[in-house]
Amino acid sequence: MKNYPYRRRIRPGISQNKSNNINIKQIIMNVNISETKGFYKLSWLQRIGFGSGDFAQNLVFQTVMQYVSIFYTTVVGLRPETVAVMVFIPPVINIFGSMALGAFVDKHNPKWGKYRSYLIIGGVPLMAFAVLCFWNGFPGSTVYAFVTYIGLCLLYTVVSLPYGALFASLTRDGDEMTKLTSTRMVLANLGGFTVAFGIPTIVQSLSPTRTYNTSGDAHAWFITMTILALIGLVLLIFCFTQSKERIVMEADKTSEVKISDLWMEFIRNSQLRIVALFVFTAFALMSIYNAAGAYYMTYNVQASDYTGWFQGIGFLPAFIFMPLVPAIKKAIGKKQMFYVFLSVAILGMALLYVVSIVPALRSQIWIIMVAQFIKSTGIIVATGYMWALVPEVITYGEYTTGRRISGTVNAIIGIVFQLGMAIGLFIPNIVLGFVGFDKDNAVSQSALAQQGILWLVAVIPAMLLILAMFIISRYKLEDNVIDKINMEIEEKHLNKK
Repeated sequence: MKNYPYRRRIRPGISQNKSNNINIKQIIMNVNISETKGFYKLSWLQRIGFGSGDFAQNLVFQTVMQYVSIFYTTVVGLRPETVAVMVFIPPVINIFGSMALGAFVDKHNPKWGKYRSYLIIGGVPLMAFAVLCFWNGFPGSTVYAFVTYIGLCLLYTVVSLPYGALFASLTRDGDEMTKLTSTRMVLANLGGFTVAFGIPTIVQSLSPTRTYNTSGDAHAWFITMTILALIGLVLLIFCFTQSKERIVMEADKTSEVKISDLWMEFIRNSQLRIVALFVFTAFALMSIYNAAGAYYMTYNVQASDYTGWFQGIGFLPAFIFMPLVPAIKKAIGKKQMFYVFLSVAILGMALLYVVSIVPALRSQIWIIMVAQFIKSTGIIVATGYMWALVPEVITYGEYTTGRRISGTVNAIIGIVFQLGMAIGLFIPNIVLGFVGFDKDNAVSQSALAQQGILWLVAVIPAMLLILAMFIISRYKLEDNVIDKINMEIEEKHLNKK
């Protein structure tokens, strides 16, 4: 077997002796590794500044996840089957586009920063396409819808892929990464809440029909997205100013990066494969129930005025529980935290299903909101913390090969999350077509259509949550393992001086 430069004794899943439990800070002191050698501390301004990038991107991403299906079917007037095809095209393109982009990012060093430059380079056209995507200037035009939607998704990749690599470049300190993950997920969910509650509320207030799901609401959608895009652009600029890249690939190794590294890294990095599969499953289930949420409140609950509240409550647990993630993780451990919160999400979906099939309960909006809160509590914590695993698998790849190919790893994550999202948007539109959803009826649907919507909101996502729990059980990079890996890498760097 090839003798990789950093590989020595540690193997994920192999029991460690008591010395492995030495506090990481004490190890750092003993080997005289200073903060300037990888284990950087971040100020609150830096954490909030970086997290503002998540806020900005979620103004686009959550709009696509939650409202793009209902916008294209009821406002633009496309058939659900047409929308299903449309949402599946970008990730297919991105399988190849992300490979090239990941290698390009790792090989090049733009003057504004290796990773953060793309917040501006890609951010400006991204926000422009966010507006164009929701401009119904060519009513009913399938071609215009396809071009603008595909353009929006590809530009999102240009921003999100380097942004993920930027996250991994800020520090090696495990505690700092946990705090940063907690902060960025609060801000990401603030962006999600802004979309979930804000879009139907603003569209309804601006529309002459006081609705959000008719062709007469098109101009209100355009104005709403223009407002959100301008906010997003300001936040991306703020993120750019507050982010500082510290841990990047050594300059003499950038020339070695190839597009084929993506497949090689995926094959040889077992922990990356586990995280990638978890991300795929997470985005599939989130996209399914988010896309179905507006349909559910409009046609199953018959309470479209509460759509913003229902979707918005889905993000409120982030402001309560994400700040507590460092303490929860410390108390019960990383994997146990995943198990607990994934179980909570399954419980919430079961409650939502029971409430929905009992007429006496379905009329009680507050019970539906409670079920939504419970479900979202589990999903937000589990899927929020999964982003802290990405720097860990990047570090594990660096440990086994000697190269920190952050851009390439984030290209892999970008491919799988977009595939997951595409599957998650494809399934609702196929199901709606199968159960005979009437896109021209803004008030009611058949019993079969309502049952299909309910499966999309609760049953199918619950099945995927069980799968996600099994996947995360295979993850082996416990905190003591990843801490020792980071220490060995930094010792290696010191010895080269």
